[in-house]
Amino acid sequence: MSEETFAAVDLGASSGRVMAGRVGPGVLDLAEVRRFPNRPVRAGGTLYWDILGLYGNVLDGLRAAPAGLASVGIDSWAVDYGLLDAEGRLLGNPVHYRDARTDGVMDRVRADLGDDLLYRTSGLQFLPFNTIYQLAADDLSRAATLLLVPDLLAYWLTGDTGAERTNASTTGLLDVRDGTWSQDLLDRLDLPAKILPPLRDPGEAIGTLRPDVVAETGHAGLQVTAVGSHDTASAVAAVPAATGRFGYISCGTWSLVGVELDAPVLSEESRAANFTNEGGVDGTVRYLRNVMGLWLLQESLRTWGNPDLPALLAEAARLPGLRSLIDPDDPEFLPPGDMPARIAAHCRRRGFPVPETRAETVRCVMDSLALAHRATLRAAARLSGREIEVVHLVGGGSRNDLLCRLTADASGLPVVAGPVEATALGNVLAQARARGVVGDLAEARALVAATQDLRRYAPSGDETRWREAAVRLGLES
Repeated sequence: MSEETFAAVDLGASSGRVMAGRVGPGVLDLAEVRRFPNRPVRAGGTLYWDILGLYGNVLDGLRAAPAGLASVGIDSWAVDYGLLDAEGRLLGNPVHYRDARTDGVMDRVRADLGDDLLYRTSGLQFLPFNTIYQLAADDLSRAATLLLVPDLLAYWLTGDTGAERTNASTTGLLDVRDGTWSQDLLDRLDLPAKILPPLRDPGEAIGTLRPDVVAETGHAGLQVTAVGSHDTASAVAAVPAATGRFGYISCGTWSLVGVELDAPVLSEESRAANFTNEGGVDGTVRYLRNVMGLWLLQESLRTWGNPDLPALLAEAARLPGLRSLIDPDDPEFLPPGDMPARIAAHCRRRGFPVPETRAETVRCVMDSLALAHRATLRAAARLSGREIEVVHLVGGGSRNDLLCRLTADASGLPVVAGPVEATALGNVLAQARARGVVGDLAEARALVAATQDLRRYAPSGDETRWREAAVRLGLES
């Protein structure tokens, strides 16, 4: 099979990019076509996504992409959606998952339906911004169709509606046991089933570009292909694993930490630990838990006026470790705002030394994330029965040498860092598989391992200090 080139539209919570990926025998490389910021907008007290700005950047990226593309795929963050009216028009900008409109909604829904029913059906961890709680807070009176963000963009490109299954699995409305929309939950929540579109899987053809999109981009007849449209699903598909006994950390704004399974874990212990069972490529299950991730660092840098990050990380690496610690998953860290002040207040309240410099704050964040990675990996292995021999840390966080090294030390496991653009690679590989350029998931992962820049970190062997710190922070007993 000869080489083919695919376009990957990869939208993260803070930036987006259009990449051109070349795939063939022994070949897998990416070229950035366009990169752009993803800035939420607060208007009238509500935090929105600038969805039209994102779509405009997608069109600009496709216009700049090379001729002769085999297809294009779209992935993005999960849970957020747009509502269309009966004429197919967007009713309003998608609301950002960090908006306060769902405050208290999750608790109300859990009280009405019960944790057992919700978890037994959807297998999802309880997070206040899950789609199911957003819908309970939304006005659906004029809605004819609900489309998650990647599906909304695909609709504008092709005119075809649908819900890609890996992303649909994050809504709280998909029955994890059979992969279909849960009519039971819809009925109990009095949500209209008619607004949920048909489900589709990674690799399915969505449609070709509409004539107006062809006029905008110049790509006549270009096929839009469904990929693992939840960005973590695409990232995990590109984990360069040679064995099934691996843990993964898809590390960016969030750290998604877990293992890959063949079936969901719906035990009471799993529910109590707040682990989620989300859909993966080829019917796999991404058994994981969200950790707040580099959002803590991103918001700190924004508060400080975006100083030189490499210099701050180098300074933080020279400081004594495990001194100031926070629980990254405390809800106080979820909204935008003055993150350094919140970190200082958290340390003071929990009895840890308060960071006094920017470097000390950065070291606090890095140590705390490494401890959270340790705790979550251990819990995933225990609850799933899946042994972890190696940790694959992919995504933007794989460039953070300090975090990778601390994660190896904290977990006591070797860490393989990279690829950085795992999500875009997984997106491209799903398209390549649909075209027969690449074989099964194992072959795709072997191609990633053979062609991408990977770094390896061995643990220091000083696990006692990390265990003591985890106990001090309340992550272990």
